[in-house]
Amino acid sequence: MPVTVVRFNLVEPRATPASLGARYRAALEMAAYADTHGVTTVQTEEHHGVADNWLPSPFVFAGAVLGATRRIAVTVAAAIGPLHDPLRLAEDIGVLDLLSGGRLVSVAGIGYRAEEYERAGVPWARRGRLQDELLETLLRAWTSEEFAYRGRTVRVTPRPFTEPHPLLLVGGSSRAAARRAARLGLPFFPGAHLPELEAYYKERLVEYGTRGWTMMPAAETPLLHLAEDPDRVWAAYGEHFLHEARTYASWQGAGIRSAVRSAAGTVDELRAEGVYRVLTPDECVARGADQLVLHPLVGGMPVDEGWRSLRLLCEDVLPRLGV
Repeated sequence: MPVTVVRFNLVEPRATPASLGARYRAALEMAAYADTHGVTTVQTEEHHGVADNWLPSPFVFAGAVLGATRRIAVTVAAAIGPLHDPLRLAEDIGVLDLLSGGRLVSVAGIGYRAEEYERAGVPWARRGRLQDELLETLLRAWTSEEFAYRGRTVRVTPRPFTEPHPLLLVGGSSRAAARRAARLGLPFFPGAHLPELEAYYKERLVEYGTRGWTMMPAAETPLLHLAEDPDRVWAAYGEHFLHEARTYASWQGAGIRSAVRSAAGTVDELRAEGVYRVLTPDECVARGADQLVLHPLVGGMPVDEGWRSLRLLCEDVLPRLGV
């Protein structure tokens, strides 16, 4: 059975409060529909101060999705760890874990946009140490026992539902991230298919005497949109895919790996590149991937078109894949 992910970042470049509110509500309706049609995961992420209204509050959105669903997992991939207050994040994740019965998956990344740190008043140069503190604090806090924190004794309650603690992964595409995950005995979530980094992580697990596992993307996991006529979608809506691709590209520099890596400057180049793919249901079934990632509202995609794509996945593709 494939792992089926529906992804939301709720971008809308020319939004009004009314249109963006409608988009958020549509995403919740889509999540509730997906929950009853075989989709396994809703995924979201965190970025701040972006002109196109990128979702800045992934745990608020996750809570709304968890409240609207009963089965589906919600993955925050990734939260920018050093931008969060460790004690408050421990409380928020703990409450969501209780409310959902353990359906929240949190990936703590370190981020790659210095401007987000500047905006939050957090020193970019201290991001590694702050990430260490965050992860260590979360693990201690979720025991509900007293512990030393910044020179004082604190306790976080209530204790979460999941034992020994809510599912927490360390995100990143660097050796530092892999070492951090191994040292703490946490699962590792590379930002791309990086077998050499997975091997390094496993070596560090042995070195530290800890246990862990890797949730790594497949070598090829394109972002999908489904349509009976892909040519129509590329012609009518290709600029939405391109908008997201170019936004990610503008954030990348030396050594930076964002969630999407594209060098395309035009819709035609993007289509040829294959990072985003518009497939017919038959093509999607024939592809036979172990993981399908549908991005129904990509780059401000009109909600009606997003629904068409999601319904084709849930009512045509997944039944033929045995879901």
